[in-house]
Amino acid sequence: MDRPLPEGVRRRVVGLASDALGGLPLAELPQSLRQYAKFTPARRAKYAATALAAALEAEPAFRSRIAERLRLGQPDLVRALESGTVPGAADPMDVAAAAYLVRSAGWSRLVAEAGEEAERAGAEGAVAEAARLVEKLQAELTEVRSAARSDLERQRAESEDVRREADSLRRRLRSLESDTRRAQAETRKVAAELEALRAQAATERSAAESEARRLRHRVAELETAVEQGRRSAREGRSVEDMRLRLLLDTVLQSAQGLQRELALPVSQIRPADLVEAVEPGSASPHDVARRGLAEDDPALLDQLLAIPQVHLVVDGYNVTKTGYPTLPLEQQRIRLLGGLAMLAQRTQAEVTCVFDGQDLDVPVIMAPPRGVRVRFSRTGETADELIRRLVRAEPQGRPVVVVSTDREVADGVRKAGARPVASVLLLNRLARP
Repeated sequence: MDRPLPEGVRRRVVGLASDALGGLPLAELPQSLRQYAKFTPARRAKYAATALAAALEAEPAFRSRIAERLRLGQPDLVRALESGTVPGAADPMDVAAAAYLVRSAGWSRLVAEAGEEAERAGAEGAVAEAARLVEKLQAELTEVRSAARSDLERQRAESEDVRREADSLRRRLRSLESDTRRAQAETRKVAAELEALRAQAATERSAAESEARRLRHRVAELETAVEQGRRSAREGRSVEDMRLRLLLDTVLQSAQGLQRELALPVSQIRPADLVEAVEPGSASPHDVARRGLAEDDPALLDQLLAIPQVHLVVDGYNVTKTGYPTLPLEQQRIRLLGGLAMLAQRTQAEVTCVFDGQDLDVPVIMAPPRGVRVRFSRTGETADELIRRLVRAEPQGRPVVVVSTDREVADGVRKAGARPVASVLLLNRLARP
């Protein structure tokens, strides 16, 4: 060809190659296309378009295999091209794409004609759009002129109304001036009456102040009596508080002596911190299950998280795809981690959220929320396997609660001593204020 493949024909060719690529053995694919073999046709057409076009142009054997797939899918079109005829009802783009792959006689002419047809259709569409825009602008201009005339007539009518209203206001002003003079005379009369009322009010106020002083003295006496009653109640209660504090001090000093005798070191890290993963940035849980609560009752999760030193492990995408699967993955992570941060702050439980990281194309840049440990599984490892490793890393006897609807994950962590709960239970708890 003496010019590049037309864009419309190129898209059809890449689409045909993307659909046929999944059915070819991996050994028959060019080296540059093997990494896209497991993609879906839509993803191949999106991410491997350039590689597919280059392989079709540079690899005749690969193009022949795609042509054979086309021959099996559209035998009538291929036979018509090989016989030198073009079906009249066929889409020119489909005919050009098939001719490019099969390389029948006159294929370059068909491809060039398809490109010219597409350019011609685009030019006709642009001309039609320009004509439509001109008509629209002319109609708008007519409407603007009509509106301008209407505004001018309205402003003239309003000016006449304003003039008539000004005449009316002048007449009203003269009337108000006469009323003002009468009102001033009435005001002088009212001022004299007001002065008499003020003298009467001063006498009544003096009597009221005397009564108020008597009442304040009575209130002070009552407040003194109430304070004496409260002081007596506090003195009686302080004896009980003293006995209770003495008992508490005895227990605390005994515990401190036992701690010094055992010389237990202070732990600075948790077992889950030692499990390899991709970082973005008393009662048993099984005893709680026998308290008669429904499996989706948020109160069940509250009781589990109230167990001392409990570790909550969350299968992140299992929860988000159960609660809000239509959101993008980044928004799913942000919404879940925000809820877990509030839950960790309220319960003081250790919380670890695990996401599947084996299909990540680029590293995830994020700041883990306070109180929540975030981990992604390594390449070649699923989030389910990472959850099982986290559970096995905990010491025997420590309460561990795993949130996941996956039956395989639940069975695996139950054998390791953890308590599995459904994702809907956590979603119900996060939805509750």
